[in-house]
Amino acid sequence: MSSPSSLLESAPQPAGSSGPEPAATNRISGGLLDPKQLIASLPGAMRKLDPRVMVKNPVMFVVEVGSVLTTVSAIKDPSVFAWAITAWLWLTVVFANLAEAVAEGRGKAQADTLRRTKTDTMARRLVDWRAGQTSLQEEEVAATALGLGDLVVVEAGQIIPGDGDVVEGVASVDESAITGESAPVIRESGGDRSAVTGGTKVLSDRIVVKITSEPGKTFIDRMIALVEGAARQKTPNEIALNILLASLTVVFLLAVVTLQPMAAFAGAPQTLVVLVALVVALIPTTIGALLSAIGIAGMDRLVQRNVLAMSGRAVEAAGDVNTLLLDKTGTITFGNRQAAEFLPVGGVEVAALADAAQLSSLADETPEGRSVVVLAKEKYGLRARSQGELAHADWIEFTAQTRMSGVDLNEADGVHRTRKGAAAAVAAWVRDNGGETGDELHAAVERISNMGGTPLVVAEHRDGSTARVLGVIHLKDVVKHGIRERFEELRRMGIRTVMITGDNPLTAKAIAEEAGVDDFLAEATPEDKMALIKKEQAEGKLVAMTGDGTNDAPALAQADVGVAMNTGTMAAKEAGNMVDLDSNPTKLIEIVEIGKQLLITRGALTTFSIANDVAKYFAIIPAMFAAVYPGLDKLNIMRLHSPESAITSAIVFNALIIVGLIPLALRGVRYRPSSASALLRRNLWVYGLGGLILPFVGIKLIDLVVQFIPGLH
Repeated sequence: MSSPSSLLESAPQPAGSSGPEPAATNRISGGLLDPKQLIASLPGAMRKLDPRVMVKNPVMFVVEVGSVLTTVSAIKDPSVFAWAITAWLWLTVVFANLAEAVAEGRGKAQADTLRRTKTDTMARRLVDWRAGQTSLQEEEVAATALGLGDLVVVEAGQIIPGDGDVVEGVASVDESAITGESAPVIRESGGDRSAVTGGTKVLSDRIVVKITSEPGKTFIDRMIALVEGAARQKTPNEIALNILLASLTVVFLLAVVTLQPMAAFAGAPQTLVVLVALVVALIPTTIGALLSAIGIAGMDRLVQRNVLAMSGRAVEAAGDVNTLLLDKTGTITFGNRQAAEFLPVGGVEVAALADAAQLSSLADETPEGRSVVVLAKEKYGLRARSQGELAHADWIEFTAQTRMSGVDLNEADGVHRTRKGAAAAVAAWVRDNGGETGDELHAAVERISNMGGTPLVVAEHRDGSTARVLGVIHLKDVVKHGIRERFEELRRMGIRTVMITGDNPLTAKAIAEEAGVDDFLAEATPEDKMALIKKEQAEGKLVAMTGDGTNDAPALAQADVGVAMNTGTMAAKEAGNMVDLDSNPTKLIEIVEIGKQLLITRGALTTFSIANDVAKYFAIIPAMFAAVYPGLDKLNIMRLHSPESAITSAIVFNALIIVGLIPLALRGVRYRPSSASALLRRNLWVYGLGGLILPFVGIKLIDLVVQFIPGLH
């Protein structure tokens, strides 16, 4: 064994220190309107001109039908005005398709990366396998021939042929093809880290895997379908908004159809080109063009954070979540209890206690022991001892039986023994060596326990004297840095946080108060989690939770947003409607923010789209009837040059604004934690007022250019 003093130099980072950031995967280089990306997406946008595809979007289908009608009219009665309107109407349809194609293109780039992980793997299927059997009969078959329940053996350097659970052995697995994280992970039989994914590579040792997926329905296949958008279904809110937009389109269509007889009666019949232009200007084309792209981009933002949403419904539900259920360990706290404080007793100097605690922990390889070394090093500057001092040391390693660690130093005046460990174990050692513990020690131990911490007692014994207690080390489950502020943000958003833990109520209460959660569930069982979720849902709330074990599967399935960890069991991943490939439980908070951003973006662009129709109304209606009703000229507040330039300018602006808003639809409106009423006010001021003012400015500027084009003035 290497000298324990080396632990001083290789000790882990203390609580709150920042570790390496996870590798970002599948990022798209360039801006949101990267010309290469636009060019690559253009063929897809053209293919979407198929009426069978366009009919799924009622608003843009009406624009396409109008484009066909104006094309026929321009051929029969050609003019610069007719062809200009026709060209820009077709561009409007193409730009709308381009928004969706760009969003899908980003997903396809990620899907291509995943496809490269799929290889024609051969599997070593076991025949008549029994656990622990040393002599195994194998047969080599194609991975595509594996069925549910088949058992395969995978050794170092081989590709795992299909999704499954490890039923024997433990191995280091490279999952970088899926997660983008280069660090290998451990997969072992039993527990919550048994699931393996087809296409990943075993780096060491040997495992037996029970196949849990059929060919063509593996996790990678599902990932490919999801990121490409092939499996994306419209969410309830998206369907409701589509119905609203379709209704508005029908209303404006009927209004324009009935307008022609009235115009003819007034002696100002309008051409088909003008009527189509009026319909396109009045219907909500902006949001109709961007609606699908907003939904795809929302799922894409999750994929960029290594989260797979099994449906758009889950992303949308995340934006409406009222209650978050969060595991304590790994989410709110670091999970390993770490040394936080040295408490001397009996008049001992704190520096002397720290020195003895560090010395007795050098042989303790547990995370708790290493944290004692770190605390003594950082708080009191205690570093490695000289080789001469440690040359004749006898190291006492920590074991579950003794519950102590320490060191025996051979000094000139005898042996100096130092011990650190559980209170009861060290107290017994002190009494065995003639010492006493005292009331001060019992009071310190009880105080730490009541705070939800773990006390470790430090004692020493020198030859020729009795053993004595030096003090107590306070171990605590350290709350992650910044987590309290995150919970305050969630509270401002109207989201209630509940900490789930198996700890006793006293410990749970102490950590809940320190972390700032709204409530906690102590000594939680799977049945308790399920009951809590059902109780919240019965009150009309949407619930989100994370989990990784088979016993979490029922609760994940019941929750409105169930985020399964990729390191967890296949049962958990099947039950949840999202999978976090990084297995980072705190990402649930980010998922909620992305869901809210999706809803805010959709609402903001809908507000903008409906508001900017007002400006186009003021541009086209006066242009149509000013010759017959001179009084309408007062509505021409932009003082547009002519009826033809006014109508053309409105249609050009209508097409260009779609392109201008594609980056916003893909990136999402910037999210700031606040109440629903504050978000509504902000949307109305920024996107409602902006939707009113921007078209007036844009149409006027376009008119200043259009008026110089022959045939349009």
